[in-house]
Amino acid sequence: MLDHDECERARVGRDPAYDGLFFTGVQTTGVYCRPVCPVRPARPKNVRFFPTAAAAEGAGFRPCLRCRPETAPFCAAWKGSRSIVDRAARLIVRDGVLDGEKASVDALAGRVGIGARHLTRLFERHLGASPVQVAKTARVQRAKRLLNETDLPMTEVALRAGFKSLRRFNTVFMEVYRRPPSEIRRRLRANQLKGLARSETN
Repeated sequence: MLDHDECERARVGRDPAYDGLFFTGVQTTGVYCRPVCPVRPARPKNVRFFPTAAAAEGAGFRPCLRCRPETAPFCAAWKGSRSIVDRAARLIVRDGVLDGEKASVDALAGRVGIGARHLTRLFERHLGASPVQVAKTARVQRAKRLLNETDLPMTEVALRAGFKSLRRFNTVFMEVYRRPPSEIRRRLRANQLKGLARSETN
């Protein structure tokens, strides 16, 4: 469980020790951020804290384009039943086990040695999101990194990120970021050019 006062102190102080341990949803903007986000902290009454990026997105918040939640470290400081969630989440995030045509939560649960219902309950308890939501967030975050770091065509970005089709990729991206991936790429490129121009003038 998240300690609200502890999270608030870490958020306001931009404490890097908490990066990846929780995410902050700002109700007035609909955006969620890492504790280290450089944007001016929102008023305490306007924020909510979430244990994972997937939980924040499941609550309707979209990722911040400044602090890039997809780059936050993945916390694995769990014990007992949480180690099962840790292992399953890593299979989802790192190996994309829920991305294939025949992928299922049942198969994932079998790999970590428990039933699908129990796994889903553990995910909700420890991550505040279902395995399917975690997989969706992981795919979007992979796609965001590819948009930022490569010049791959959109179809290739979609497939490499784990989406089954370009249409599904566009739909999910719009749900999460409230704008199409092409616009995100344009913004990223524009920001990179501005940064390059500043460095050349210094």
